[in-house]
Amino acid sequence: MTREQIISEINSELAEEFEIEESAIVPDAPIYETLNLDSLSLVDLIGIVQAKYGVLISKTELPGIKTFSNLYDYIDSHVNK
Repeated sequence: MTREQIISEINSELAEEFEIEESAIVPDAPIYETLNLDSLSLVDLIGIVQAKYGVLISKTELPGIKTFSNLYDYIDSHVNK
C-alpha cells in the first residue's frame, strides 16, 4: 500500500466519522484541534486505524502523533514493514 493510498483512505474515513470537510485534513494540521477530539473520540480514531489497517497505536506512541502527517507516517511504517 502506498503512502498516497493511506492518505486518501484515512482522510476519507476521518472526514466521514468526525463530520468535517475532507479539505480540512492537511498534513501539517493538528489532529486534536482539526477533529475536535476528546478522550472518547480519540478512542474512535484509534479504532478506525486499527480496524482499517490492523495497526494499534500504543499509549506510549500516541503523544508523538500530533499532526496528520505524523499519523500517515505511523500507519505507513507499520503497514509497509
